[in-house]
Amino acid sequence: MNQEFMKTKNVLPLVLTMSYPMAISMAVNALYNIVDSFFVSQISDKAMTALSLLFPVQNFAHSVAVGFAIGINAVVAFYMGQGSPGEADKAATNGILLSALHGIILTAGCIAVMPWFMDRFTDDQSIVNFGLSYTGILFIFAPMDCMAIAMEKTFQAAGRMKTTMLSLASGCILNIILDPLLIFGIGPFPQLGIRGAAIATGIGQTLPLIIYVLLYIAKPLPVRFRRKYIRPELYMMKRLYSIGNAGTLNLALPSVQVSILNAILASYSAGYVFILGVYYKLQTFLYLSVNGVVQGIRPLVGYNYGAGENGRVREIVRISIIIAAIIMIAGTAVCQLMPDTLMGIFTQDEAVIQAGSSALRIISGGFIISSISVILSGALEGLGKGTESLVISLIRYIVFILPAAAGLSCIVGAVGVWHAFWITELAAAAISCCIYRRAVRN
Repeated sequence: MNQEFMKTKNVLPLVLTMSYPMAISMAVNALYNIVDSFFVSQISDKAMTALSLLFPVQNFAHSVAVGFAIGINAVVAFYMGQGSPGEADKAATNGILLSALHGIILTAGCIAVMPWFMDRFTDDQSIVNFGLSYTGILFIFAPMDCMAIAMEKTFQAAGRMKTTMLSLASGCILNIILDPLLIFGIGPFPQLGIRGAAIATGIGQTLPLIIYVLLYIAKPLPVRFRRKYIRPELYMMKRLYSIGNAGTLNLALPSVQVSILNAILASYSAGYVFILGVYYKLQTFLYLSVNGVVQGIRPLVGYNYGAGENGRVREIVRISIIIAAIIMIAGTAVCQLMPDTLMGIFTQDEAVIQAGSSALRIISGGFIISSISVILSGALEGLGKGTESLVISLIRYIVFILPAAAGLSCIVGAVGVWHAFWITELAAAAISCCIYRRAVRN
């Protein structure tokens, strides 16, 4: 129950202890994304294209859940570091109830908007049908997903990183097991095609919630969900949403980015849309791993900030950037040395593999430098600086890359979109350093 280790343990082993469970669970989650896409691609290229097109809406729904949970995480960690357990309990209780409400709204809204959304990007009715079949089932599980993520961030705020690692990994592994069984009808399971992929994903999202509830009952946290705090209080909602809304926008911006990039690439060939979709599946393995580091340090930054340990906050951020850069160096090496192998996981079309390999080599040029902006954005969320974190994300996902992609594509064709990625990461790294230094001074 004592959380003093967050401000007394040596920084390097502390960051590693808090980060590696989340990095592992995020890597498993990324592996699930790749495996899930692999099985869907075995149905047909059109099924895979449908997943690529619906990614923005799916990512937006997930961003709402995770973004608000980031607010829960930061506020709970701050109050724990400040020594205000009652306020921490209130933040956790208000947070879980609001998360359940968000899930219900997402279920209704996303299912309603999908027919309109799919029609905006393709005239192929089979692709539209694949997308609607998938999302019509998947979004039914949105309330469970939102509550599971809220519980996850509460456990993380209390330093229970291994618990969240096991819970997340359990859901992903179950999903990977169920995918081929439900898609292809292996053994006693029915052959459900892309609907089977959606059911497997929904069940995989629900399992962590069950695990969190059981562990919460069996092994109490230093922060509790209390009946007397069920009624949301305005000041606490304002605090949760001030960080959570920025976190949601941070995570939702890739949806806007992908939609616009898809529109640019579709004017050249549907093959380029396919390549972009594959890239986003592959890059999640790297960026989710780095996000595991961000999730590990966010409660550390919040706790030490609340405890007045500003020197430790700076050291935590510095070490985290180094760890993230090491992960990105490995990812860059893989994309430079074996891009054709990576593309070959999803298609046998030699022309697409060749074009996709070139894209991976170009885009990966910005991986290492992106470590700076990703870590600083997460650290600012831990400090409660949601607006500053959002500015960094706007730079990475909207302000630089979209004009650069549109302009370069007019000059050199679709390959200009790939060059826009590394150019943006260079600019974002420089600007994020300035934003972070100013925020820390203030």
